[in-house]
Parts: sequence; C-alpha cells; structure tokens
Amino acid sequence: MELTAENTSLQQNYRLEFLGKGSEYFSIVIVNWLLTLVTLGLYYPWARAKKLRYIYGNVSLNNERFHFSGTGKEMFIGFIKLMVFYAIILGAFYYLYLQSSLLIAIIILYVGLLGIIPLAIHGAFRYRMSRTTYRGIRFGYRGEREKLVKYFFKWLILTVFTLGIYVFWMEMNLRRYIYGNIRYGDVEFDNESEGFEYFILNLKGYLLTILTLGIYSFWWYRDIFNYFVNTMSMRRGEQKIRCHSTATGIGFLRLLVGNFFIIVFTLGLGKAWADVRLYKFILDNIKLEGNINLDEIQQTEDEYLDAFGEDAMDFFDIDLA
Repeated sequence: MELTAENTSLQQNYRLEFLGKGSEYFSIVIVNWLLTLVTLGLYYPWARAKKLRYIYGNVSLNNERFHFSGTGKEMFIGFIKLMVFYAIILGAFYYLYLQSSLLIAIIILYVGLLGIIPLAIHGAFRYRMSRTTYRGIRFGYRGEREKLVKYFFKWLILTVFTLGIYVFWMEMNLRRYIYGNIRYGDVEFDNESEGFEYFILNLKGYLLTILTLGIYSFWWYRDIFNYFVNTMSMRRGEQKIRCHSTATGIGFLRLLVGNFFIIVFTLGLGKAWADVRLYKFILDNIKLEGNINLDEIQQTEDEYLDAFGEDAMDFFDIDLA
C-alpha cells in the first residue's frame, strides 16, 4: 500500500540498533563454554538460553530493547524430547533391519530424520516468538504444523525430481509461509520473496563469482541480504512498515574479511567480537519506513513453552533469521 498525502504525516521514526559489546559477549561465551565442558554438555541448554537473552536484550528499536524470556530448563526439556524422538526413529530402523527389511528400514530412517526439519522449524518459531517481547507485547507464530510438514515434503519431492533446481523455490516458499505467520501483537508480518527471482539472483552471483575469481562473492552476499530484507514488511490494518536494506558489497567485504582476521589472529577467541560486528552490521543496514504507531499495538499472542523445535533447529544448524 502506498502512503497517500493524507496519511504521510503519520509516518513514524524507527531506528534499529545492536548495543552489545564484544567484551561482554565474550565473558558470556567463555563461561558458557567452561560450564558446558565441566558438565559434559548438560549445561548447553542453559548456555544457549543465556546467549539468546544477551543477544535479544541488546537489540534496540527506538531506544527500547527486546526481551527474550526463554529458560535453560525449558530448552533442556526440549532437548530430552528431541533425544526420545531420535531414539524412536533409530529403534524402528534397527528393528526393521534385524527383520531383514533393509529397504523399509532406510525409508523409515530418512523420512523420520527429514520429518524432524519442518517440526523443528514450526516448534522453534512457536517457542522463540512466544518468548520474545518488545515493550511488553509478545511476538507469536500462527503457522500450522501439519500444513508445514505437507508443504515441506511436497517441495522436497519437487527438488529431488528437478535435480536440486527447485531448492530456490522451496526456500522462498518456506520463507513466505513462515514469516507470513509471524505476529507482533496485532501486527502481521509479510514476505514477498519469489523462487524465480531468488534463482536468477543466485545464478548471477555464482557466474560472476567464478568470472571474478571469487571477488564478486561479497556482492553476492549483499544481493541475498538485500533481497531477504527488501521483501519483508509488516501491516496493522491500513498501517504498514516496509523493510529496506542499505548494505553494500564493500560493507560485506570489510565485515567478512575483518571477522576472518579477527578469528584467525586470536586463534578463535575473537569470535565473540566477530559476532557482535555481524549483529551490528545487520541492524545498522535494516531501515524501517512506514506509519504503524507502536503505541497503539495490542497484545494478541499466547505463551508457548515447548522448546522441542528450538533444540532441533540448533542440531540442524538452521538459523531463524
């Protein structure tokens, strides 16, 4: 929706920032690492919750911070559920294998492991959104688990039959479905990404990266980042906010090359500073333009405490962003 002359005067100011510091984040990361090591990994869910509370707590919009209230206990319970799920799948596989049903056993194993992915995405978004608030208003995710599983396998089959080409459409379909079901109070999120556009963008990036002996890769990162940001928007009735990226190829070059040297020359200890540089870069380059009045947003979302998907997403190294 284009803003008319009548409602242009209602445009709001929005400023995203990441206020974290490398030294603060490093102290959290090193303590988390030591406690996880001492407890033989049992502390990991608490470490993850502490890390997320710091990251979310240092994201600021108009000088007011976000808040993540997830706990290590919730994530630990989610981790136990994930392990039980894996045990059932592996148990079924070995049972069928011992019954000389190798083909069926392999099918059960692959379908079970692949099936965890949409369940993880659905569960993680429901959990993390419900545990994230801004100005006391909770985020939420209204996607349907069964529908997402059905879509996921449909798109996966198309990807296999097209020898991987459909993966670009699959990724954009997932983005549209997931982000289209995110809510912040009575604000609805929307995503306009398209598979063909994303395919062309990556084809161009791949070819130019080869032709420039890798130099164009930073501009390729820029194009992907810009596309993801520019296709996002939010609406509340007739009010709307559009996202706009200001990232540049030079900016990505400085960020990624700088982070590489920080990590290498500190033997990995500087990763906390590299991560903070990344978070600052992302938020500094996302601009919000529109006329949604943040003071009028109403609470509509419920709390959801099952962290099963959160741990599964972490296992598959799938980034919610």
